[in-house]
This record gives sequence, C-alpha cells and structure tokens, in this order.
Amino acid sequence: MSDIPNCPKCNSSFTYADGGLYVCPECGHEWEATEEAASEALIVKDANGNPLQDGDSVTVIKDLKVKGSSLVVKVGTKVKNIRLVEGDHDIDCRIDGIGPMKLKSEFVKKA
Repeated sequence: MSDIPNCPKCNSSFTYADGGLYVCPECGHEWEATEEAASEALIVKDANGNPLQDGDSVTVIKDLKVKGSSLVVKVGTKVKNIRLVEGDHDIDCRIDGIGPMKLKSEFVKKA
C-alpha cells in the first residue's frame, strides 16, 4: 500500500510524489508533501491589514518615486494581477507606463 494521499481536488488515487510535492496526473493539481510546509505559506497583508493573494488587484496609497529614474507612481494607481514574493519588496507586478516593479505591501491597499 502507498502512503501517498488521494488528490484533495478530484480524489484521484493515481497521485505521485515529485520532490517536495504531490502531483495528480488527472487534474494537474499540485500540493505540498508535508502539512508543516502548507502551514508556513507566505502571508502578505496590505496597509489596512487585508490578506493579499496572487492575482489580486491593489491600489497605491502613496506617491512612490521609482529608484534610478524621474518617474513617479501616483496615488490611486491601480495595479492588476500581482504576484507575492519573499523579501523586503513582497509584491511583484507590472505597472502600465512604467513596466515591471517590486512594491512593498505597506504602500498598497486591496482593490
């Protein structure tokens, strides 16, 4: 008998281990192999304390100077489809007219 659990999404018994992940070949769902790793997921909150997730839209709450240029990200700029990353600047995004940027979550609010 295998100690690999069934897929939590489609309940398939054909799951397999791939490094630190379990993978379901039927629906393509991947999840952490240990419960401890799942509980240590990255938690990022905006300026108001609302939790952020990948794909959320946020609004900038303060004028932000872009380092190395004369550009400024103005208050009220809406940023769509963010990605959360680890580090000091915990939001990876693309801002129209400026390009790819990293933002601190303390300067945005969830839209």
